[in-house]
Amino acid sequence: MTTLPMFPLGAVLFPHMPLHLRVFEQRYLVMMARVLDAETAVFGVVLIERGQEVGGGEHRFGIGTVARITQIEAPEGFVGVVAHGERRIEVLEWLDDDPYPQASVRELPELEWDDELFPLRERAERVVRRALALASEFTEQPWAPDVELSGDPAVAAWQLAAIAPVGPLDQIELLRSESMEALLTRLVEVTDAVADSFGA
Repeated sequence: MTTLPMFPLGAVLFPHMPLHLRVFEQRYLVMMARVLDAETAVFGVVLIERGQEVGGGEHRFGIGTVARITQIEAPEGFVGVVAHGERRIEVLEWLDDDPYPQASVRELPELEWDDELFPLRERAERVVRRALALASEFTEQPWAPDVELSGDPAVAAWQLAAIAPVGPLDQIELLRSESMEALLTRLVEVTDAVADSFGA
């Protein structure tokens, strides 16, 4: 168990994925200054269940991801932060937001890769790329259907979960996965449902 500064957001951060933040709220400016002063420049990211990113008082999901700061810049009016998703965490207890959100957390186990999952991972990739192509015909998508994935199959599985054009509640379910097989299986199911909604 450890205590982490926490950044509730309106989006899910997955392991191995980038995070770009524009920090302008005073409590998070204080948080970032303290994070950068620490030996390890990390903070936790959780999805907001109800409420808004600005102003406080939001309700938060109890599972998230550790983000490590890799780049920071400070143009006038805000601080730009680039971070990288690492390991998954579970919130055991929310502490006082004084002056920013903090929580006692525990690390969740890494999902172990088994080479027998290659066919399922390849199927998940086909389904996700197809759904991205279909979705891009209706709305602008942050990820292109031909986006390059990692050569590490476990990393690529998380990347596929992150780029799939599914909603945040489905993303939280994927982040909670207890095995790599469960992650890929559910990813195929929820992404297929999205593709079906586009009439494919």
